[in-house]
Amino acid sequence: MADTEDSSTNKKCTRNFRRNGNTQNYQYQNQFLHHSNRINGFGYGFSYQNMYPALLPLPPSIPLQMAVAPTFPQYHHDYGSKTHLQKSLWKQNNHPLPTSSEFQVQDFSVAQVRTNFHPQTWPPSNENDRRVMDAKPKALTVARRPDSGGIEGKVITLLANHFLVQFDPSQRIFHYDVDIAPHPSKEMSRIIKQKLVEDNSALLSGALPVYDGRRTIYSPIEFQDDRFELYISLPISRGKPLEIMKSEEKSQQFKLFRINIKLVSKLDGKELSSYLRKGGEDWSPLPQEYIHALDVVLRENPTEKCVASGKSFYSNSMGGAKEIGGGAIALRGFFQSLRPTQQGLALNVDFSVTAFHESIGVIPYLQKRLNFMHNLCQKKARGLTTEERKEVEKALKNIRIFVCHRETVQRYRVCSLTEEITENLWFPDRDGKSLRVVDYFKNHYNHDIQYRNLPCLQISRRKPCYLPMELCVICEGQKFLGKLSDDQTAKILKMGCQKPRIRKAIIDQVMEGPVGPTSGNQAKGFKLQVSREMTRLTGRILQPPKLKLGNSGHIRNLTPSRHDRQWNLLDSHVVEGTRVARWALISFGGTSDQKSNISRFINQLSQRCEQLGIFLHKNTVVNPQFEPMHVLGNVKLLESKLRKIHKAAFNNLQLLICVMERKHKGYADLKRIAETNIGILSQCCLYPNLGKSSSQFLANLALKINAKVGGCTVALYNSLPSQLPRLFRQDDPVIFMGADVTHPHPLDDFSPSVAAVVGSVNWPAANKYISRMRSQTHREEIIQDLRAMVGEILDDFYEELSQLPKRIIFFRDGVSETQFYKVLQEELQEIRLACSRFPGYKPPITFAVVQKRHHTRLFPYEPEPTSPWNDENISPGTVVDTVITHPREFDFYLCSHWGVKGTSRPIHYHVLWDENHFTSDEFQKLVYNLCYTFVRCTKPISLVPPAYYAHLAAYRGRLYLDRSDSSVLRSSTISRVPPSKAMPLPKLTENIRKLMFYC
Repeated sequence: MADTEDSSTNKKCTRNFRRNGNTQNYQYQNQFLHHSNRINGFGYGFSYQNMYPALLPLPPSIPLQMAVAPTFPQYHHDYGSKTHLQKSLWKQNNHPLPTSSEFQVQDFSVAQVRTNFHPQTWPPSNENDRRVMDAKPKALTVARRPDSGGIEGKVITLLANHFLVQFDPSQRIFHYDVDIAPHPSKEMSRIIKQKLVEDNSALLSGALPVYDGRRTIYSPIEFQDDRFELYISLPISRGKPLEIMKSEEKSQQFKLFRINIKLVSKLDGKELSSYLRKGGEDWSPLPQEYIHALDVVLRENPTEKCVASGKSFYSNSMGGAKEIGGGAIALRGFFQSLRPTQQGLALNVDFSVTAFHESIGVIPYLQKRLNFMHNLCQKKARGLTTEERKEVEKALKNIRIFVCHRETVQRYRVCSLTEEITENLWFPDRDGKSLRVVDYFKNHYNHDIQYRNLPCLQISRRKPCYLPMELCVICEGQKFLGKLSDDQTAKILKMGCQKPRIRKAIIDQVMEGPVGPTSGNQAKGFKLQVSREMTRLTGRILQPPKLKLGNSGHIRNLTPSRHDRQWNLLDSHVVEGTRVARWALISFGGTSDQKSNISRFINQLSQRCEQLGIFLHKNTVVNPQFEPMHVLGNVKLLESKLRKIHKAAFNNLQLLICVMERKHKGYADLKRIAETNIGILSQCCLYPNLGKSSSQFLANLALKINAKVGGCTVALYNSLPSQLPRLFRQDDPVIFMGADVTHPHPLDDFSPSVAAVVGSVNWPAANKYISRMRSQTHREEIIQDLRAMVGEILDDFYEELSQLPKRIIFFRDGVSETQFYKVLQEELQEIRLACSRFPGYKPPITFAVVQKRHHTRLFPYEPEPTSPWNDENISPGTVVDTVITHPREFDFYLCSHWGVKGTSRPIHYHVLWDENHFTSDEFQKLVYNLCYTFVRCTKPISLVPPAYYAHLAAYRGRLYLDRSDSSVLRSSTISRVPPSKAMPLPKLTENIRKLMFYC
């Protein structure tokens, strides 16, 4: 009736074992061995395991104990022995990979041959040579730190959530490849490894090896043999913990596993030690495999006691699970990762919260997640509509479930729903005879299917394998990958939003606790010592820049002096206000009372704009239009309404304000139609906010309108050339560019990614940015059309300033550290090629990566006890470029904003390429000053504006695809293969493309 999650589990395996000279033949069928509710101490959830007795006879038990198998030739198979990380490293260093027929142990205890990296020499920009340049880009070296760190600013003492890790460079680590057949689940892999160590101490030389959960074992001691095979027999789980299973072995059925173990390499820490302390000019690669091995060592105990998700671990022991609605729960946990730093190897540990699927029956789960399922389950006679069926399939696809009608617990992954309802489902048995699903469960399990008008779960892509929903339970420990609702997101943020003092205490508890990285005995065997004290270091607080504001046609300067560096415009105007004489308003939904307040809102907004130095005409060019909410859900009707307003304004409308009753998915259609079909700038807001009529809400709305129409809020009073005279000149314009790539939702395996590039087009103010957006291959991080986008922005820059920029400062967002080299190698070359379109144009380029999603946090070491902010965050302008930064590369952490809630997260800036030769002080000052020029608010933002604008532009491009590709998305339920070519984004109208419409 059903396939298990792994493909191998449907095959009967026959194995001959030679025991005491006798040949015995065993047949066993692969079944899931471990109940998901055993996972890591979870006590919540819902279990159907004892509701229905198992009526089918079970196969006879196999009372085999683990034994080392004789090395028969027929058992000798070469399994892929290198991890993906090692393969990547070998390929990067131009080492040939061993073929499957080779068996050779690599010894990394001596220095390896290194790739020679040379400074980039760009080939001629001639078009004829471009093909050669594309084919073989030369190697680049990441920029070195230009000095010993910055010196500007007030020095302060801080704590960072980095914990020093001391290791013995002479300690060898032996890397073994492990192949288990049949392929077990992650939980069962851990049990097999545990039994392997317990029962084979002599064979493993008494070592306590660590396991990455896949194919790699690391040991501090070399095993007796470089290659061996053995068998493990484990009882089939009936939903009971492993300890109970062991005590009942005589009455259990057993499952047999074959384990092949092969020595792959011998590592030591000499290269890592040299890398961390070396300050010379010679370049050496980071020994990734040794760091990976140490990382696996420190993850061993948390993995055994918690639910692992990426580099984070979650457990009920850290505060329990909290329901957040919609079939999801939130769990607290911690993140950990090893990092090479100036102080040595450090373990970065941070507090984390994420959402998991609630472990309950599939029917109750759907009732919580989908509103229409409530009445459906009460009215069992009604089935699902076509749209409801799609929603149910979307909610359940790829979720792991287990069945509760059998005594043995088997786990499956949901592939889809059946086209037919359960009542009408038939399937062929082994003899080819057709059986009715409802009758099968009645005859074999004495269970009457209740929800016969619901479809079954299809758990195989190859053949009919049906499971009625009511007999299925969601497995525990599955991260919730669906899009969280606003309410769910708010609850998650509330759990994770901890003040600095509380967050620090939680991290300290993790380091001292029973599930943290310092628990367990594995580290001792590998001669690792992890400090339990946070790293103490010095930082600096940079001075805020003097700002330029308007004042009734005059220029006013202001230096933000508040602790949060915020300023107000009560006595000032924006530095460049615009005139909006022709505008209109359209309303979607709203009560009669809300609609009656529209005229008052128009007057208030016009007055607030006037106070800020922005002219917004007190009357709209056409009377406000009131439409029902459903218009937003009808693309053709929505477009006709917008065109009607545009035509009534004689096709000359500067702005359209859209007031909505609530958030609606039609927002994406509105933006796409307005900006790509008609050519109207739009500003949306919600009726609930209009009712408040707060001065701050009106001011925020006015600033966004002003920026979109072409104005700007603030500028630096002392221009960049006056602040950085060594590099910048008034007559030599510089362009600041930002780039980002936004990917589709984790459950979307089809939609294209969207890349965006922005560039400043005014100098020296550098506060107006134009954008370019492109769709590209699904989940491709490298910007595929970067050359064209940069070229178009340079064209626009030339149109504005009648010359090309003398320098390019490029901020790249959304790049992980593992992608640094690839992004630098490919995207820097594309920028160069974009410049080569202009004869003889080779401006110096600085390429910096901006990282938001990291886990480094900074805490005040000794807050001033008399200060009202003694439990608050570090001050805006706090910069750290020593101790916890890279041993040799040009990076720093900058907290440019004030953290209102929770603990501030500094931004990590990593300069990968620097032909402009910035000093640490110069680049840090440049970034911090730019953070004050964001057009949407009157405070410094956390992220340098070019990167922020690129993120907003990429999000706008994503909106353009949200509905226009809905027909394509529907087909993704049939095929998981993404299209070879991404659907192009619609083109912006000519009057929109040079404006900051995305902000």
